[in-house]
Amino acid sequence: MTTIKATPITAAAFAPFGEVLTARDTPSKMINAGKCERHHALATVQRGGGEAIISIFRSEPVSLPYECRLLERHPLGSQAFMPLGDQPWLSVVAPDEGGRPGQPLAFIVPAGVGVNLHAGTWHGVLTPLDHAADFLVVDREGDGVNLEEVVIPGVTITR
Repeated sequence: MTTIKATPITAAAFAPFGEVLTARDTPSKMINAGKCERHHALATVQRGGGEAIISIFRSEPVSLPYECRLLERHPLGSQAFMPLGDQPWLSVVAPDEGGRPGQPLAFIVPAGVGVNLHAGTWHGVLTPLDHAADFLVVDREGDGVNLEEVVIPGVTITR
């Protein structure tokens, strides 16, 4: 069994897998008579001919150390996760190696920060830390097979 350490998420470290969804240091522009910052187009919805849909996912919590045994990917569209609560969560991703997931990486994502996974990115299931959580999810709905799941040898994730 492999053990990996979860690290704090950064835009640079996560870039091969998708975008980090958080407000920028400076807003794109001010709207609503100067009372609202707009942080415009933080990510692009890849939808491979389908429609972009918005859902809420409610997930049971995990605690570290956590054993990851399932990775999945959505080859036809991106998938964005934005937590609706005030707790950190874990994002597990892996590079593609010939149509199979490579060595997973784990990121600690702070409360109020989301991710947008590129189409085809291998990732773990939703893993809020220590408390059940709701996530706003933007992904693709449409024709075609857009879910691949792979059971992997256990990977233990620690802090």
